[in-house]
Amino acid sequence: MDRLKKLNIPKSLWILGTIIIILIILSLLSDFLVPYDPYETCPEHVLQPPSSHHLLGTDAHGRDILSRIIVGSKTSIFSAFALIALAAGIGTTVGLLGGYFGGKVDTVLMRVTDVFLAFPDMVLAIAVAGILGGGLVNAMIAILATTWTQYARLARSSTIAIKEETFIQAAKLSGCSNMRIMLRHILPNIGGPLIVTATLHVSGMMMGIAGLSFLGLGVKVPQAEWGSMISEGKKFLQTSPWVALAPSIVMVLVIMVFNLFGDKLRDILDPKSAEK
Repeated sequence: MDRLKKLNIPKSLWILGTIIIILIILSLLSDFLVPYDPYETCPEHVLQPPSSHHLLGTDAHGRDILSRIIVGSKTSIFSAFALIALAAGIGTTVGLLGGYFGGKVDTVLMRVTDVFLAFPDMVLAIAVAGILGGGLVNAMIAILATTWTQYARLARSSTIAIKEETFIQAAKLSGCSNMRIMLRHILPNIGGPLIVTATLHVSGMMMGIAGLSFLGLGVKVPQAEWGSMISEGKKFLQTSPWVALAPSIVMVLVIMVFNLFGDKLRDILDPKSAEK
């Protein structure tokens, strides 16, 4: 509690954090919260506008859009969390090893990282997704291939800056193994920037998955996911705009919440960056 007081956490961060927790809980319980079966087609209810029966209207198959948005939140949010965990884990490991050992280990790991950095993120993701084929897992692999490099470079630079500190030298002299030094002494001290980066990347991961689904390289119809819902609804923008606009607005609002939370967290954990 004393550490939290020293950080002087603003009320806005608590509010945003509470909203995110509520979103996560609602996503976990989405199967029990839907007013209608999100996958049940109903020909007589095709493209109905928002009403008291269907608050956000229905799509081209007569499915309730609100129900599909609620169920799709689980796919959109938790696939982004899984991507962040994988990217941060792989990238941090690569950067930590390269920064700590240096020499040939660092050279090899960073050259591999540079190869992935040489390609524009979305272009590489589309290429990988195209090779692997559609589906959520393949889309996640495609985005992962473009994301881990940012954590690798950040972890490497932070490790290089801290490995010559006195307490690291003391740990070496006391007989600590390299693994123990990296995990117990270096990683906790470079965790702040990595946590901030991960938080800010959540919205980017959601956009990436939605983008690949929109292009037909991600989640496959009829599985409910915001990007695929927008893709299905784009052909009805002139006649039934709610089909595409409803999931678009929800996704924008959720992304804004995660972005604001990430910005506030960065201001607390990395005040020097906030001043810039």
